[in-house]
Amino acid sequence: MEAAARVIARRGVRGLRVEELAAEAGVSTALIYYHFKDRAGILRRTLEFINDRAERYTTQRDADAEPLTPRQELERTLLLELQDDPVVRENSTAWGELRASAIFDPDLREDLARATLIWVQEISELLGQVRPMATVTALATSAERLTLLVEGISMRWLSGILPLEHARELMLDAIDAELGRLERR
Repeated sequence: MEAAARVIARRGVRGLRVEELAAEAGVSTALIYYHFKDRAGILRRTLEFINDRAERYTTQRDADAEPLTPRQELERTLLLELQDDPVVRENSTAWGELRASAIFDPDLREDLARATLIWVQEISELLGQVRPMATVTALATSAERLTLLVEGISMRWLSGILPLEHARELMLDAIDAELGRLERR
């Protein structure tokens, strides 16, 4: 799965060749087809892998670390999507490639929509911990805006348009704005 994420990040979904994936993973092409059946299976499992890996790097914490406030947890979760780490860069790039390909692939679109919905729900829950009096609808709307923004900021950062520190500042400003909006409702 790491090899698939690397190849998709490097070549895009359209540039994904099973032969290259097999070489990158150090296995035979037949083994790839045995485990994933077809290209759609590879893409589906890669999307799952990317989501699982993102969840790990945004939720893992040292056992002896001080507990975070709900706001710190929210900020940490979103800002960890914007860090100069090879795994995060690869994950974000592969996610962007899969998202772009979903425009033309209904099956991938459904998988991506499910994964996005889960992410929005997780951010909505974190927002609800910070603003417990906000309505479910308002929390979901704010979570949707924040996840949309982190994806867009990430793409600009990854493409070199936006410096990382500025990207992180923009994200923090957006969190402030959304929390303010939720407090006023």
